[in-house]
Amino acid sequence: MAAVSDRLPAFPWDKLEPYKKTAAAHPDGIVDLSVGTPVDPVPQLIRQALIDAADSPGYPTVWGTEALRDAITGWLRGRLGASAAGHRNVLPVVGSKELVAWLPTQLGLGAGDQVAYPRLAYPTYEVGARLCGAEPVVYDDPTTDLDPARVKLLWLNSPSNPTGKVIPKEDLVRIVAWAREHGILLFSDECYLELGWEAEPVSVLHDDVCGGSYEGIVAVHSLSKRSNLAGYRAAFVAGDADVLGELLEIRKHGGMMTPAPVQAATVAALGDDRHVAEQRERYAARRAALRAALEAHGFRVEHSEASLYLWVTRDEPCWDTVAHLADLGILVAPGDFYGEAGARFVRVAFTATDERVEAAVKRLG
Repeated sequence: MAAVSDRLPAFPWDKLEPYKKTAAAHPDGIVDLSVGTPVDPVPQLIRQALIDAADSPGYPTVWGTEALRDAITGWLRGRLGASAAGHRNVLPVVGSKELVAWLPTQLGLGAGDQVAYPRLAYPTYEVGARLCGAEPVVYDDPTTDLDPARVKLLWLNSPSNPTGKVIPKEDLVRIVAWAREHGILLFSDECYLELGWEAEPVSVLHDDVCGGSYEGIVAVHSLSKRSNLAGYRAAFVAGDADVLGELLEIRKHGGMMTPAPVQAATVAALGDDRHVAEQRERYAARRAALRAALEAHGFRVEHSEASLYLWVTRDEPCWDTVAHLADLGILVAPGDFYGEAGARFVRVAFTATDERVEAAVKRLG
């Protein structure tokens, strides 16, 4: 039996281990800014909702409870400007990474099909294409760089991981129109949408972008970053009812169910804006401190107008930068993890605690 893993690239984070050991040897310990994992507490109202739903002996449904669908559609209308969103336009998923990795397979894509994603991108877009045997292709501008006869799935990512770049509304309108013209299914990864700093991210589901119709478009959203719920695997997709109906049928057969307590926690999280604002304030302060320290140390920041990362360079190979910072006890992600175009950049997450961010600032000073 052929190993499916042979289709996949080497797991990039394994390459970072030697530098992690170097950083960990610092007398004051490592400052790990390599992975954008939340470190702040899960808000109490969300934990309480999880506890209250802990007595859940029966199977949850793949489509989720009516309360969950109400919470998602209410958030879509109120936060994203998706005024036509209804229950058939939403589907909970078991974390957004699972969805990204298995979506091409669940859509029935395979040899001869192309899955397109940005030239600098989250590596799981490529993994999803390779898992089903499709061809991964990259673009700078999908409307000019891709063959519309071959692309079956087009990924957008705004705000971007790793760069923090935001796609302007007028470009979203143009890309959505192009995808519809050519019958290309468009999925927009918007997991960092609530973390805009110097730009206001807009969803493809906004009425001004899609014209109030979700035909051919789906948005992906996660509560991992906005609500510190990475450990809960709480996420959902929203958009084209026909596409989501097909995914629902497939996922029912596959048993891809969000646990009932997590569904209840998601309802609580989407119904509260206060904890989101508080978390944004924490991240804003950490971002400002790290940006100032990095620039004073000789780094140039590019894009980074949104998301949880600073995309920075010293105009040298990214692994030289990784080694330099590891010697200071600071671990960052090399830019080539996200594509060859990142070979002279590193991604710096500001998801460490205030104490660790302060330590990094001192070491860079």
